[in-house]
Amino acid sequence: MSKFKVGVIGTGSIAQLHLAAYAANSDVDLVAVSDINFERAQQVATQYGAPRAYGDPQELLADEGVDGVSICTWNNSHASWAIAAVEAGKHVLVEKPISRTYAEALELQRVVEDHDRVVQVGFVRRHSPNCQVLKTFIDSGDLGEIYYAKASSIRRMGNPGGWFADKDIAGGGPLLDIGVHVIDLCWYLMGSPRATAVSGNSYQRIGNRANITNAPRYKVSDYDPTKNSVEDLVNAVVRFENGASLLVDVSYSLHAVRDSLDVAVYGDKGGAELEPALQIATEQHDTVINVTPQISSPTFELQPGFAAEIANFVDASLGRAESVAPAWHGVEIMKILDGIYTSADSGKEVTLV
Repeated sequence: MSKFKVGVIGTGSIAQLHLAAYAANSDVDLVAVSDINFERAQQVATQYGAPRAYGDPQELLADEGVDGVSICTWNNSHASWAIAAVEAGKHVLVEKPISRTYAEALELQRVVEDHDRVVQVGFVRRHSPNCQVLKTFIDSGDLGEIYYAKASSIRRMGNPGGWFADKDIAGGGPLLDIGVHVIDLCWYLMGSPRATAVSGNSYQRIGNRANITNAPRYKVSDYDPTKNSVEDLVNAVVRFENGASLLVDVSYSLHAVRDSLDVAVYGDKGGAELEPALQIATEQHDTVINVTPQISSPTFELQPGFAAEIANFVDASLGRAESVAPAWHGVEIMKILDGIYTSADSGKEVTLV
């Protein structure tokens, strides 16, 4: 069987993880790389052994030797490049979030429905070993009906700056960047129920705290300490049609005593904490017990997750598996995120349709 021929649009930090995973996948030929900085595209193509480099992504999409693409650009072009790729006949893995707004996501969804192409969303944490192990417990009914979940990602000093801090480009701040991961994990583990209402709050009180010099943090290449138009903190309650609820809080910048990452789901037979380490709480013989599956502890080093994500995308595109994160999942998550911002702006709970 011939290999799946892949092109990657974008060459930033997230693209490097896609490229490394493709290069390690025996079913893949990495054939093309594109970046608006053509010299950078050439360098990365050489680094990963791709024979072709393009300065214009449209040229890559016109390449008949490309079967599928990863879209690793800024948020403001995720939906538009995904649409262009599908219309060019390519299978697509588009980084999260699938778009900046729910309206953009719906536009992409309409195109997906009109074409027989795989479109997968880069919800990489779904593919991590801890998540997949917990999903088997939930799908087997060991936790019963999941009716409550908590999604939290708190950073004391975590605004990366640059395009991440530009609302016009990113679409939002921590909710769309790091919040999307924890919210998606909970929603996925809850069985992907339809969201019916959200009540949210958004705060922009302390900014990017560029004055703090004794706390190291990740900064993007275009970091500018004077620029920031995104929120510091978002919290929300999400209600679902099955009666379940999700509690959310995410921040780039908060006067917390430490950074924290918490993902937990609770059912009527048991509960589980996915982050910071997988533990399952249940009952046996009239006794409350904690179960710790023997898997590697999850961290922010997501290379195993990326390898599994890329493998699933390739298998789905070749017709050998179902996508773990189909496009409509990305659309539903954008409906929730968009609803949270709308609720925060209005100061009222909003109904989702």
